[in-house]
Amino acid sequence: MRRPLIAVLVLALLAAAGAGAVVAGNTYELREERVTIPGGPHPLDGVLATPASGRGPFGLVVFVHGDGPVDATRDGFYRPMWEAFARAGYASLSWNKPGVGGSAGNWLDQSMQDRAEEVETAIAWARSRRDLDAGRIGLWGASQAGWVLPKVTARVPDVGFVIAVSPAINWLRQGRYNLLAEMRADGATAAEIRDAVDRSDRTLRLLRAKASFEEYRQAVGGETGGLTADRWRFILRNHTADATADLRHPATGRIPTLLVLAGHDLNVDVAETEAVYREALSALQVRRYPDADHSLVRRSLADSDIKLTLAAILAPRSLAPDGLVDDMVAFLRDPGKAARR
Repeated sequence: MRRPLIAVLVLALLAAAGAGAVVAGNTYELREERVTIPGGPHPLDGVLATPASGRGPFGLVVFVHGDGPVDATRDGFYRPMWEAFARAGYASLSWNKPGVGGSAGNWLDQSMQDRAEEVETAIAWARSRRDLDAGRIGLWGASQAGWVLPKVTARVPDVGFVIAVSPAINWLRQGRYNLLAEMRADGATAAEIRDAVDRSDRTLRLLRAKASFEEYRQAVGGETGGLTADRWRFILRNHTADATADLRHPATGRIPTLLVLAGHDLNVDVAETEAVYREALSALQVRRYPDADHSLVRRSLADSDIKLTLAAILAPRSLAPDGLVDDMVAFLRDPGKAARR
């Protein structure tokens, strides 16, 4: 069987460059400690990344994942940020989602409230450590975390800051936006779009009726498009999510927040997100990155599987658009600047 083209190119490059290039490209000025955070339905298997030197107490950035079966490092994608944050005197805390990397549970069994309580457990644990500064703990969250972060800030006192990356506002509107944006980007015909919208509307009626997966499967003629029973239950549990009320909570509104938006986001309607954040939050900075997709990866790389794969292996720090990491570090150094704007 022939190897996929990407695999052939990667193997050839590694043979030519040697493993040393890969090791150098993926070595970070960090101390990483595997930690177990007790409490909740299951202990959280995590990573605490601290500055390479010094004893602290360090400020802390608590990472909140987006959708999917994400491990503590997000397959290494977080490490360039952890390194930059460490140079600014901040530690970073992240953990495997339930059922990922050998951790207990199943992330598809979680509601957004479950995820928020998980973050609250992690913050309480962090405040018990002498090497972490309980007065400088904030949140970093991407995409689906947009429904989690405001729940946490509305309930947990003294969260110092929030970095919200490509967050959505309303689950159903985000889903419709994503459907249409991707179909148009793929050059779908008007008839194909109408068919997809009709199917989406049928699915919404089934969700509102709290239909079982079997009822859904029958309604779509058995063609589930890879949707599993677990995923259906996850959607059923979370499809009414809307961040607006939590964003308008008085406690959330006062927290210095950096809103990070991509110029080529096919998942989230960034215009809606920005409008709601500006209306709800009094201490807000907004940064836009025209050459970035929803994952905040340079579009020039995201559009090519070959370039993306090679960059992730050999130069992971190059994945982010220009200025993104520096802007986040500047925000960490002075979160209160947002409150003074």
